[in-house]
Amino acid sequence: MRYFIEFAYNGTDFHGSQTQPNGNTVQAEMEAAFATILRTPVALTFAGRTDAGVHAEQMVAHFDWDRALPANFGARLNNLLPYSIAVHAIQRVKDDAHARFDATSRTYYYRITTRKDPFTYINHTRVAPGLDFEAMNKAARLLLGKQDFASFCRVHTDAKTMICDVKKAEWVIENEHEAYFVITADRFLRNMVRAVVGTLFEIGRGKMQEEDLRTIIAAHDRCKAGHSAPPEGLSLTAIEYPKNLYI
Repeated sequence: MRYFIEFAYNGTDFHGSQTQPNGNTVQAEMEAAFATILRTPVALTFAGRTDAGVHAEQMVAHFDWDRALPANFGARLNNLLPYSIAVHAIQRVKDDAHARFDATSRTYYYRITTRKDPFTYINHTRVAPGLDFEAMNKAARLLLGKQDFASFCRVHTDAKTMICDVKKAEWVIENEHEAYFVITADRFLRNMVRAVVGTLFEIGRGKMQEEDLRTIIAAHDRCKAGHSAPPEGLSLTAIEYPKNLYI
């Protein structure tokens, strides 16, 4: 039987979401908790990969278990997991459902603040005041649609295609000091959102123009885009699946 597990995490103290030889990861913590309760190793397949310091308000993974799960399994996982990881739901899905490949869309937020704040530094990136949000939003419209995003992808990736279909890309001003960039697409490349945001920062600071972004997209060259924005402001906020996957 296959299950989807929905969870959230603060990525500050993790070296990314997926298991790696050196450094603690979200996957390693979760699989250790699974093994403790179920008394056997269980492999989790995540819907996507987040880098060190990046957060997820909604992440989904699938796993297989051939028996009924123990009573209060989600609560028991939460008792074992650190405060930085929280399980929200566990649901039966079709046996061929895949957390990564069956996702129809993903949404990321990149949050920024212009003031030093002891309560927002964990999930906001602090930037200097004066960003031109009108210019950044005008440029962000060039990201919409199905196109090649190689200029915003980490080099040496194993992605088979660089084509992504971006449905939404805009900056939203929340108040005098805080704003966020929201972007929704069918899929994302490694480091794509941070590279996009870093490039939009350059436009917002007047160091690039809208036409430069058009040229960057057409170049299919990561060296042409801006530097990647810091990780702490980025959070995966939503993943959508067809309803018929769930049992």
